[in-house]
Amino acid sequence: MNIKNICVFCSSSNQIADHFFHDAASLGQYIVAQGWGLVYGGTKIGLMGHIADIVLKGKSNVIGVIPRHIQAKGIEHKQCTELILTNDMSERKMTMIARSDVFIALPGGFGTLEEILEVITLKQLQLHDKPIIFLNTNNYFDHLACFFDQIFYEKFTADKFRQLYYMAPHVNALSEYLKNYQRPYLTDKLSD
Repeated sequence: MNIKNICVFCSSSNQIADHFFHDAASLGQYIVAQGWGLVYGGTKIGLMGHIADIVLKGKSNVIGVIPRHIQAKGIEHKQCTELILTNDMSERKMTMIARSDVFIALPGGFGTLEEILEVITLKQLQLHDKPIIFLNTNNYFDHLACFFDQIFYEKFTADKFRQLYYMAPHVNALSEYLKNYQRPYLTDKLSD
């Protein structure tokens, strides 16, 4: 698999616990070690700013994608290798998806969930076949994983779609998953 850029969806909050920043730094260091670039939401705050700083410090490319209404708040990361301004959140997301080869969700709020769930949905619809990973720092995504299990259990989606994403307990597991990633063969959502 040819990887150039890793898209990271994550929190823009500075109020969260230190262990979340630790795993963001570990992921940033891993991206740098692989010679990859980062695609992210373009701000200088929270996990977003932290991972961008780590990747920039390692001399890898950072592509920030930020809507004009957020950039107007003065929180854009001006040191990005490339800073792309979009007209709205939807354009931001589509730009990030187009520029990325892998999608990783670090812990975050509603925006992070909305972004990663759209990427999962697009993969389910066979509009891409790129890896999707949740970095489950401190078991942050455990309740979401249980909710996903409920979706499968209640037959709102078929078990075959469990292979759309991977819950990684730490960066080393994420690394192993990417090394061994096989593009899933998924039949249409309506078949089976």
